[in-house]
Amino acid sequence: MMNIESGPPDPRTPAVRAEALTVVRGSRTVLHGLDFTVPRGRITGLLGPSGCGKSTLMRAIVGTQAKVSGTLEILGRPAGHAALRSRVGYVTQAPSVYDDLTVRQNLEYFAAVLDPGRAAAERRREHVSRALADVDLTRHADALAGNLSGGQRSRVSLAVALLGAPELLVLDEPTVGLDPVLRRDLWALFHDIAAARGATLLVSSHVMDEAERCHHLLLMREGRILADDTPDALRARTGADTVEAAFLHLVDEAAAAGRAKETAR
Repeated sequence: MMNIESGPPDPRTPAVRAEALTVVRGSRTVLHGLDFTVPRGRITGLLGPSGCGKSTLMRAIVGTQAKVSGTLEILGRPAGHAALRSRVGYVTQAPSVYDDLTVRQNLEYFAAVLDPGRAAAERRREHVSRALADVDLTRHADALAGNLSGGQRSRVSLAVALLGAPELLVLDEPTVGLDPVLRRDLWALFHDIAAARGATLLVSSHVMDEAERCHHLLLMREGRILADDTPDALRARTGADTVEAAFLHLVDEAAAAGRAKETAR
């Protein structure tokens, strides 16, 4: 796929910029006026407990979430803009692959959807081969996706998202359910992608020890951003030894502020 915009991206422009970002579902507000940025070329962890709004935020970023208000810019464009289609890759929690197709056939199918036409055939083959190599699945290219392990299926989904060399990868809890070795290997792969391609990765998780693997963090709770900073800065700010302890400190701090506000009324 050809990049729709010409020229290199401005490194000063964040990959994601949100101001007063709000999502309402029925009568319930899921995201409450979020303000944050995601820096380019880094791995940003979106961390928080299950149900805090991480998946909703990710759907908003990739342009598939309804009832979104406020400002949300992705790579300098409004979220969901047609020009972002080839610039943003998205991996959902459930592996997005067809079990009755081989790994290569899965990639060829999605490559044809993203970059159709006979004239693009050679480019699609290059993208498929590169994506297979990126996720270390070249040796398994002809295996049925349904016969792969959980970790390998996660890699196939990641390979699909890498087709066309996107500038931003949005990964919704990609390590959930994986054993510690597979989690470690996937995180090593994420760092390789960021370093080799200069890509931006936004990775959600509810496992706090994964925060230590990120360059930048967004900590969420109950649809709000508690912190937007680096792991080192969060530890220094709270006097905590770990990001998990820093998160708990911020939760307690927010709760105390809420109680004080209620008392003042």
